[in-house]
Amino acid sequence: MIAAKGEVMEEAKQANTPVQATAEAVAQAARALRAHYASGATRSLEVRATALVRLRTWLHLHEEEILEALAADLGKSPFEGFATELGMVYDEITVQLKGMKKWSKPRRVPTPLVHFPSTSRILTEPLGTVLVLSPWNYPFQLALIPLVDAIAAGNTVAVKPSRTSTHTAAVLAACIGEVFDPGHVRLFPGSTAMNDLLLAERWDLIFFTGSPKVAHTILRAAAEHLTPCVLELGGKSPCIVDGSANVRRAAQRIAWGKGINSGQTCVAPDYFLVQEDVADEFVTRLRDAFAAFYGENALVNVEWPHMINRHHFARVMGLILHRNDNARIAFGGEGDPDTLKIQPTCLVGVNLDDPVMKEEIFGPVCPVITYKTLDDALAIIRTFEKPLACYIFAEDAAVQERILEEVPSGGACVNDVIIHLANPRMPFGGVGNSGMGAYHGETGFFTFSHRKSTCKKGTWLEIPFRNPPFGNRIALLRKIMK
Repeated sequence: MIAAKGEVMEEAKQANTPVQATAEAVAQAARALRAHYASGATRSLEVRATALVRLRTWLHLHEEEILEALAADLGKSPFEGFATELGMVYDEITVQLKGMKKWSKPRRVPTPLVHFPSTSRILTEPLGTVLVLSPWNYPFQLALIPLVDAIAAGNTVAVKPSRTSTHTAAVLAACIGEVFDPGHVRLFPGSTAMNDLLLAERWDLIFFTGSPKVAHTILRAAAEHLTPCVLELGGKSPCIVDGSANVRRAAQRIAWGKGINSGQTCVAPDYFLVQEDVADEFVTRLRDAFAAFYGENALVNVEWPHMINRHHFARVMGLILHRNDNARIAFGGEGDPDTLKIQPTCLVGVNLDDPVMKEEIFGPVCPVITYKTLDDALAIIRTFEKPLACYIFAEDAAVQERILEEVPSGGACVNDVIIHLANPRMPFGGVGNSGMGAYHGETGFFTFSHRKSTCKKGTWLEIPFRNPPFGNRIALLRKIMK
């Protein structure tokens, strides 16, 4: 089913060009997507699988362009671009191709005796036509992974990439234009006008990845049509380094995770609660780990990513520079406005009133707050909204379990960071202010599906027990239904 490298993809398709940002064009494209779904064209598993295989083929043929676009937008090295974006899309396609036949099968469930003679089944059907709004920080995988899940579930899909990651958006436009029928998947280029036009349309689900602030706008628009939403947001994800931790290993893994995309990751460890007995060692080892990975000055390392644009560069530099009188830069702190790179930076002596603790950092800054007891650390975490992730570095199993039990979060890792979202067999999503709903793998398939309860009753027998007049049947009903 996969075309050989260099082979032209054979199936002729109608022109699938990006939609212009006019009310008429958006409404017409949305109608075409709904009509394509209504025709039943996406219902068969074979059609869904063929679409995913075609997508995978296109990605194989255009890997170099994809990685170049990610480097142009965010300064990602080819290794990082493949590991955190393209490779994750490949994994998701593989999991959906393997699992969707099983997940789509009707499931028989028992029927209460009072409804005899009946059989009950749960049927899985697509939601219909869905909208995917993707962000700029992981512009490829956060557009395509929900798209893959939606296609596997049998939907037609509108995709709007971020206008900020321009190079990757262009690659996505080419990908969708060459792979999909315009009634199946359509790309709507990102702009403020396009956001408003898309949100004025009725969708069967809106899938949004971005900030809680924008999520309020999404939900308000969705409420007009009672459209369900999946919101993948962010927040300040805590990282606790307990006194029992392997501090050297903790520093290595934190430097790795915070360094990915230069901290522009929704599940990056945001702030660090370090038990005071190991705080000095942690800061020293964290500096050494960053230096081992990116050299003494990451600004000149070609593998160190940059901020997406000047606005975010200035915002993150402001978080470093504006701090209380007792806070200081333990290492790093410099940025290059020409390359938009910011050094891995550690701030110590931080308090909760510092600007760096008032918003999600989304940059390579590590504010360290020390604590005496675990109760103190947990009290600090509770001052914030529920985070998208929680990270625990501890060898003490009791400490690990207590934090897992007492800190509500979208996901968590013990003695590592970020890797929980890279397993397509586990759901990924937020809770509370960090999001609602989840996706990836089986969870993603069902996120874009409706599980329809059905009951089929035989006509060969009618038991009059439920029919009026009821008389004194309630005693028998209690026995049956208790």
